[in-house]
Amino acid sequence: MELTPQLSQAAAPLTHAVAALNQHGDTVQLHIPAERALTVYVDKRELVTLMTLGAHPEWLVLGYLRNQRLVDSVAEIASIQVDWEVGAAAVTTRHGIAHIEERTTSKVVTTGCGQGSMFGNLMDEVDGIRLGPARVSQAQLYGVVNAIRLKESTYKSAGSVHACALFSGQELLLFVEDVGRHNAIDTIAGWMWLQGAATAQGQDKLFYTTGRLTSEMVIKSAQMGVPIVVSRSGMTQMGHALATQLGLCAIGRATNKNFVCYSAPERLQMQVELAGPRTLRD
Repeated sequence: MELTPQLSQAAAPLTHAVAALNQHGDTVQLHIPAERALTVYVDKRELVTLMTLGAHPEWLVLGYLRNQRLVDSVAEIASIQVDWEVGAAAVTTRHGIAHIEERTTSKVVTTGCGQGSMFGNLMDEVDGIRLGPARVSQAQLYGVVNAIRLKESTYKSAGSVHACALFSGQELLLFVEDVGRHNAIDTIAGWMWLQGAATAQGQDKLFYTTGRLTSEMVIKSAQMGVPIVVSRSGMTQMGHALATQLGLCAIGRATNKNFVCYSAPERLQMQVELAGPRTLRD
């Protein structure tokens, strides 16, 4: 049985009450996302500071280490302890991370909200990623979009956050919100890793994000083994090139019954009779 790390349970409040002035000159009470800094230390060495809501900080840190390819197995992590009083996450490994200085020297600042970053050698690993043969039907896609629409969320009450979700068919497995979509996907990656190899492979899963499909989102989804990614937003040129190279099905502008399949259309089972009548905008 694979060893699993000891994790603190340091979930933080997601919103913060403030007073604001509206257009009528009235003072109103509002809730806004409670962004906070979390500095990650690996074996007492400072690695990175993440700006986060703090909903699942331990999963976030674990997923970050996984998606940066700094650890190859969850068994390499002995513990992750988060302390919000000092804004720190202390990661203890079982045997250390080999050549961590060299592996974290080159950084790429991504387009992710909150200044996401990726260590540069990840781009070199794309050729080694192989995705499973999963497909999604148009009916399932509409079910996913509707499930997100109905989900109670911080975005509905406070705005200013991104959401990511993991689906098996139309079943919502996990829904995560954070100030940046890169944090949300890392949190899902951390959760998947803790569930064991079958789930972690992600071969039969679908990933949803409210943010645009950038190269970062495509690479992280592919690293999780997830071959189908859906967004209510659009896609960047580099994200498109990588998705095409990987055979990853990227579906964007997915709202109500509208969508655009940017890549790997062979993974999408069309059911055009479900789309409804055409409009002047089609």
